[in-house]
Amino acid sequence: MTVDNNRLLLELDKRRRDINRDILNPAIPELSLEDLDPVLTMVANARLAYIRELMDIAKMSPDSGPSVDQIKQLRNFRITYDELISAVNALETVIQRDYLDVKKTR
Repeated sequence: MTVDNNRLLLELDKRRRDINRDILNPAIPELSLEDLDPVLTMVANARLAYIRELMDIAKMSPDSGPSVDQIKQLRNFRITYDELISAVNALETVIQRDYLDVKKTR
């Protein structure tokens, strides 16, 4: 990669950071680890619901495949879980990239 390409990529990264920080940081209060507990709890509960549904389906029909309704219900749990995981990953990214302020730890 040429020096000009590297320079452009560095500037692109800085501009992306500045724009994201300018938009996100004022809209979301400083975060602490405690602020993230409700989010993590919500994801854990969604994971539990998804896995519990799978186990319940297996108990109800151990010798046959699940019904269409059972699969629909399982899919709904998965969609919820996947969406929450994606949101937490997005939150982790904005923290890693310094788009948001975090509270100083003691």
